[in-house]
Amino acid sequence: MNAPATAGARPDTGRPGPGRFLRWDTAVGALLVAAFLVGTGTTDGFSDTANLAAALNDTAEVALIALPMTLLVVAGQVDLSVASMLGLSSALAGRLWDAGWTFETLVPLCLLIGALGGLLNGWLVTRVGLPSLAVTIGTLTLYRGLASVVLGNKAVADFPESYARWASNTETVPGTFVPWPIALFCLLAVAAAIALHCTGFGRALFAVGAQEDAARFAGIRVKRLKLVLFTLSGLVASFAGIVYTLRYGSARADNGLGLELAVVAAVLLGGVDFDGGKGTLGGAVAGVLLIGVLDNLLTLNDISHEIQVIVTGVLLVVSVLTPRLAAVLTARRRRRAAAG
Repeated sequence: MNAPATAGARPDTGRPGPGRFLRWDTAVGALLVAAFLVGTGTTDGFSDTANLAAALNDTAEVALIALPMTLLVVAGQVDLSVASMLGLSSALAGRLWDAGWTFETLVPLCLLIGALGGLLNGWLVTRVGLPSLAVTIGTLTLYRGLASVVLGNKAVADFPESYARWASNTETVPGTFVPWPIALFCLLAVAAAIALHCTGFGRALFAVGAQEDAARFAGIRVKRLKLVLFTLSGLVASFAGIVYTLRYGSARADNGLGLELAVVAAVLLGGVDFDGGKGTLGGAVAGVLLIGVLDNLLTLNDISHEIQVIVTGVLLVVSVLTPRLAAVLTARRRRRAAAG
């Protein structure tokens, strides 16, 4: 996934510059505001606090997983196994709860399995030398298969009411319409943004994504960095599986099926370059919220889930194609200007 960088090129760390208001992530933020205003003006009940709370909570799992996914893509990697890890975590939680485990003891084990699954992805990428796209397509199938082995076709419910309320939008942060999972996401997003844009760790990620060989020669421990990122991705996906299970009140092996499409679409829609080395955490968050707003608008207007999936797919194609077309047109204009 790493794109060759020109000599002397500096990675785009997402810091403000002269072209700040022409950047893709800024445009996505403007689209988010426009979609909200259109929804408020055209759809009854869209701006009600109850609907906004539900719309936010519907994005909880995608939003959580999008944080480590953003770091991975900036570093020139991708993890397509996240939705399957979510399903495996949900299935394991259901199996252990059905076997009499307390909720407080089964959650750490699910998180440990998630971290180990991410570590396996990272090991195959960094030690065996396989591309992350191929590795995580394989583990996508592996983890979903393990989920089916763990729980089969069963559905386990009756989880503790206090935890179920926390994961739903029936209880919100006092004085706001923000559900607790989204409040947690906001805290994690702030931490991720600081790490990505204000620390040496973040600068190393941009350097690895822009030109991995140069980063290695500069003394960056590339393999260790990737291993940490994949482990973090598996851990967060596992936690998202717990949230998903509590929010829907049901543990199933097929929970989160296809969710990786929404996560990748949100990250790329937010302006994070799939080749690595460019992007901002704020853009990825705007991408998550834009997809959430559009899904909510379609639902309120009785548009089928199949159409919503098509819209997500179109956004994914547009988010990949548009920056490349813009780059081609810009290069063409520069060549014409130089020739003239």
